[in-house]
Amino acid sequence: MASAGQQIANIGAGEQRKRVVFGLVALVAGAVIAVLLIAVHAPLLWRLPLILVFYAGALGLFQSRDKT
Repeated sequence: MASAGQQIANIGAGEQRKRVVFGLVALVAGAVIAVLLIAVHAPLLWRLPLILVFYAGALGLFQSRDKT
């Protein structure tokens, strides 16, 4: 039985790598789109959906780090 400080991974190395790649791609894509939208002075409502892109990227990286 695992102690309170230990975690048991439920994904393999390949799936971890997929989540890291997805997280990085989503964060970079979000940053590029954000810069482009700011450069063309797009309204805030056009930039607001980027929250979902950044959330997905962060979620992928956090899941990979925690091996879940």
